[in-house]
Amino acid sequence: MTMSPQWIGSEKTRNITDECFQSRSTVLQGQAFGGIPTVLILNIFLWVVIILVYSFLRKAAWDYGRLALLIHNDSLTSLIYGEQSEKTSPSDISLEMEHKDKGFYSWFFNTVTMKNEDLISKCGDDARTYIMFQYHLIIFVLILCIPSLGIILPINYTGTVLGRWSSVVFSSLLCLVSGRSKVLWLHSCFSFLYFLLNLVFMAHHCLGFVPKRSYRVTRTLMITYVPKDIQDPEIIIKHFHEAYPGCVVTRVHFCYDVRNLIELDDQRRHAMRGRLYYTAKAKKSGKVMIKTHPCSRLCFCKCWTCFKEVDAEQYYSELEEQLTDEFNAELNRVRLKRLDLIFVTFQDARMTKHIREDYKYIQCGVPPQQSSVTTIVKSYYWRVALAPHPKDIIWKHLSVRRFHWWARFIAINTFLFFLFFFLTTPAIIINTIDMYNVTRPIEKLQSPVITQFFPSLMLWAFTVILPLIVYLSAFLEAHWTRSSQNLIIVNKCYIFLVFMVIILPSMGLTSLDVFFRWLFDIYYLEQASIRFQCVFLPDNGAFFVNYVITAALLGTGMELLRLGSLFLYSIRLFFSRSEPERVHIRKSQAMDFQYGREYAWMMNVFSVVIAYSITCPIIVPFGLLYLCMKHITDRYNMYYSYAPTKLNEQIHMAAVYQAIFAPLLGLFWMLFFSILRLGTLHTITFFSLSTLIISMIIAFLSTLLGKLQRVSDYEPEEEMETVFDMEPSSTSSTPTSLMYVATVLQEPEMNLSPASSPARHTYGTMNRQLEESEEESCTRGFARELGSTQFQEGLELEGQSQYH
Repeated sequence: MTMSPQWIGSEKTRNITDECFQSRSTVLQGQAFGGIPTVLILNIFLWVVIILVYSFLRKAAWDYGRLALLIHNDSLTSLIYGEQSEKTSPSDISLEMEHKDKGFYSWFFNTVTMKNEDLISKCGDDARTYIMFQYHLIIFVLILCIPSLGIILPINYTGTVLGRWSSVVFSSLLCLVSGRSKVLWLHSCFSFLYFLLNLVFMAHHCLGFVPKRSYRVTRTLMITYVPKDIQDPEIIIKHFHEAYPGCVVTRVHFCYDVRNLIELDDQRRHAMRGRLYYTAKAKKSGKVMIKTHPCSRLCFCKCWTCFKEVDAEQYYSELEEQLTDEFNAELNRVRLKRLDLIFVTFQDARMTKHIREDYKYIQCGVPPQQSSVTTIVKSYYWRVALAPHPKDIIWKHLSVRRFHWWARFIAINTFLFFLFFFLTTPAIIINTIDMYNVTRPIEKLQSPVITQFFPSLMLWAFTVILPLIVYLSAFLEAHWTRSSQNLIIVNKCYIFLVFMVIILPSMGLTSLDVFFRWLFDIYYLEQASIRFQCVFLPDNGAFFVNYVITAALLGTGMELLRLGSLFLYSIRLFFSRSEPERVHIRKSQAMDFQYGREYAWMMNVFSVVIAYSITCPIIVPFGLLYLCMKHITDRYNMYYSYAPTKLNEQIHMAAVYQAIFAPLLGLFWMLFFSILRLGTLHTITFFSLSTLIISMIIAFLSTLLGKLQRVSDYEPEEEMETVFDMEPSSTSSTPTSLMYVATVLQEPEMNLSPASSPARHTYGTMNRQLEESEEESCTRGFARELGSTQFQEGLELEGQSQYH
């Protein structure tokens, strides 16, 4: 009796599937609909619980959910009247949003209905680029839902993988290999069309933030390896005038080691706010006594010396005077701590470009133009580059130089490499559990909560915890700019996440160690041949669907809750000594919005969706759900929870490149499937290989030829007035904050508060008359605020309630 090829292929597929399920019954055991309905219901329930908890905590927990509205306010009223502290926000938009933020759930509806102009006005143009990128991804995935659900899913649904109709919906094309392999041409073509469509969307997105030619090129150069003994800027100006005739230098800024100065300035400001607070309160209700020990809240005994109460006004006055003396002493020493780094601003942008070109090949032995002071300035050692935006510079990191920076960078990344080399995916934990038969007692439960929800929850947890190590390591590396810090985060996190979430789990591997063994060990390949046949099982695709669902609901909910930040915030408040210190903690708790980390997490899920959009089309609508939830969450966090961030366009371009790379994973998956199921000589395999190569060439050429232009050579657009200076010691946005000088060294910082400390000395200027006039002006403003109705009401309310 002759057997048909279709029957033989189906029987072979059934045998492979049975063997895969039997080899790991506690991990791969199939469930009805892949356990997706159960996982979806559980995630919806958990998301609702998280939203309820967060709605309560955002105001009850010391304005935890509105920290970004408090960071730029140094008025005395904000120290007394906690709920009104955002009324003096420099943005009128913040006032309007605060009046709307009255109900229990009003924050959610405000976020959904918030205009993009309001968000951009507060958070800057980087927020505009970020949300526009999300818009492009949402529209792209929305379009993908049509062919994925309308064409590919019905074709996959016609298969008979295991004779269980419930798993067919999530089938990975196993049913089409034998008798209907011609239909696979459609899937291969769609995977290539997805790549082209994604490329068009990314190109359109780039047109929205690439500067036009009318924008001015930056006129400031960052020069390193300048001798530290040069203190006179006229020598630098003379060198450029002689070496480059017609060159006009407008400014020369020397850089100094200001790490200690920034810390002292922050402490001094905190003491000044405390003195102002208790001076005002003493005039209203008499002398106030406080405990100054950090652990005073743990002990109610007044007999111990360290827990005794002291006069609050006197304590903060003495502390302010002490810190002011230390600050001024450090300020005098800063001039002796000059770094070998300067910023030179020119009048003509074309001259800036000419000088850069002259120093372009200095490392190849081509000397730049010289002057009569070349031997003094040692310009033949210089390294010249375009200066980053002043607000992009992390001034306290500039003192970490060359050898120490590279030694720290290599040590940190070597540790990360060995850590992730042996512990890359949560699959290694599951395999270890199975090795010792830990899961055998629950094997007979067959619960989708155990077999589907917890693995997807574990994978999501690992995608948060392990990349968090990468994220924190970037701060230890002490990058000079926030852009470079975010760029290293987005690249390292994305590469790590792609391996951890997509490549290794899909191929049945557990770590990079096993991955390299698979690449180079021929004996391992023989032993692992059956494992690769298990790659395209129905429940394998369902596992990634469950992961996307978990990221869309539980993941975005946890991004709102931010348990780690809440825990740190609570600990800092618990060990605070006074009310001004708690207000200071509230203002300093808001961190910069980490575009690099958010891009990496978002592009990881996007890559999962695109990679499995053909082999498991049901994942596409859940990917759309994730992008929508992520967009709403990020809008809220950027406006309410994080401080504005100024970056260059390299971060956004890195996300564009990663978005282009995502469809290549889908093409590779089609090729991998064709090789496993059809063989290396099948025409569909050749077609899949050809489309993959063509797509890689197109992606490379589009980047190389400038179709997706990078804009690092252009000056950032003029900042909006509501984008604040991000230096920790900064309290206001002033025109001089755009100078290439650390904020702590800028003159306008004198106008700190409604009143100035009697112990305050000259701060960054020798003009005593200017200082005295400002002091008188501030005193008059302070007196007016003491008599204001809002301040009087604040004192009364403060006596009744201590910030919840």
